[in-house]
Amino acid sequence: MRKDRADVVADAVADVVEAGHGPGEALARLCKGGAVHVGILGGTGPLGRGLALRLADAGIAVSLGSRDPERASALAGELVRRWPGRELRIVGVANSAAAQAEIVVVATPWDAAVPTARELAASLRGKVVVSVANVIVKQGRQMIALAPPRGSLAEALQGALPDASVAAACHHLPAGPLADLEAPVDADVLVCSDHPEATEATMAMLENVEGLRPLDAGSLDVAGAIEAFTVVLGSLNIRYRARSTLRLGGLENLPPRGASTR
Repeated sequence: MRKDRADVVADAVADVVEAGHGPGEALARLCKGGAVHVGILGGTGPLGRGLALRLADAGIAVSLGSRDPERASALAGELVRRWPGRELRIVGVANSAAAQAEIVVVATPWDAAVPTARELAASLRGKVVVSVANVIVKQGRQMIALAPPRGSLAEALQGALPDASVAAACHHLPAGPLADLEAPVDADVLVCSDHPEATEATMAMLENVEGLRPLDAGSLDVAGAIEAFTVVLGSLNIRYRARSTLRLGGLENLPPRGASTR
C-alpha cells in the first residue's frame, strides 16, 4: 500500500531519532549542516508551529509535541501538506515523545512551562532545553511583563531542571511570519545561558534558519530583561499595526561564532 506524504515524513524523522546521537554529537552535526532532531513541547501554539516550520525547512527533523498527540499529529500533517514543494520532516507526537529529541524547545504557554518541564525532567536530563516563552499578560491594549520569582522564566526552568542546560532564545520573533515560509524573516535572536554548550547548540540550530542572526547575550542573568523587552515590541506592533522584529546596529563585523570573548 502506497504511503501518503505524512507517513513518509514520519519514517524519515524516525530514522533520525533512531540514530540516538547525544547532545555533543548533535552540536557537531548542526555546525556541519548534518541531520539533527529537535522536539518542541507545546508545539501546536503559534510560535511553536512557526519554529517547527522554519527548522524543518532548514533540514532539521522536528517532533511537534502536545498534551494531545492526536491534535499534534493532525497539525503536523496539515503543515506538511500545506507546503508540498518542500521536504519538511515534521511529525506530531505527545510532549513525552518530543522530549526524547536531542534539543528540546519549551514553547508551551508561560504558566505551563515549568510544570511541563518537571513532568519530563528525566527525559530532559543532560540535554539542551530552549526556553522561548515570555511572562506577559495583556490588559486592555497594554502588554505588561510580570516578574517571575527567579527573575525570568528561563531561570525558573533551569531551577526545575538542574540536570539540563537551559538557554533562552526566540522571544522577539513574530509567530505569524515564521509560519509563512514565503514571508522573509530578518531578525536578531538574543541567546543566553549559564552553559556555553547550550548557547552554542541553540545558536547553531538557529543559524540554519535563513534571515535569523543568533547573538550570544551572556548568562541567564539577562533573560529577565530579554523576556520583558517583548512588551516593547508588542506595544509597537499594536500602535503601528505591524509585526516588528529585533535588529541591532553596530554588530556588522562580528568574530566567527565560537570565538566569544566571554
